[in-house]
Amino acid sequence: MILSNDIRPGTTIEYRDAVWQVVEAMHVKPGKGAAFVQSKLRNVESGDVLAVTFRAGERLSAANLEKIIAIYLYRDGSRLILVDSGGTESIELEAKDFGRNIDLLIAGQGDILVLKHRERIIRVDLPITVDIGVKETPPGERGNTSSGGGKQATLETGAVIAVPFHVKVGDRIRVDTRTREYLARVNA
Repeated sequence: MILSNDIRPGTTIEYRDAVWQVVEAMHVKPGKGAAFVQSKLRNVESGDVLAVTFRAGERLSAANLEKIIAIYLYRDGSRLILVDSGGTESIELEAKDFGRNIDLLIAGQGDILVLKHRERIIRVDLPITVDIGVKETPPGERGNTSSGGGKQATLETGAVIAVPFHVKVGDRIRVDTRTREYLARVNA
């Protein structure tokens, strides 16, 4: 148990049958009436944000999250097989656990964060950036740089993203997994 007075940004609590992370917490002591805590909570699983006001001293359930850093090994049908970074525990996940970024996943990819709560996987996050090879893209058009535009590229994983005109087939590029945007060309 944790008191509402003790919650700070980053604290995880159980509230309304879900796990929430405190994004903001402001302790208010009005001149008249009882003190309270105004907070913003983010659902760890869905990402929803909720504004909640707790009474001062209200008891809340602390949520203990198990964080596992894993390495992606291979895909077996709809199941993805990972191993923890220590190489001791195998983790089987469904494709849906990765969300829309499953097409940025490369065999041997490390630094994948798996969050578990009460032996149930609630979230899987890829590293912020991944380096992937370009499999297919049209040739760059000479003199077409003034518009600042780009072209579509199909990556070795099947993902399609926008890249600058100078990127060509065979290049390795760095992609931001949060926004799915091209960041830079990487020397192999």
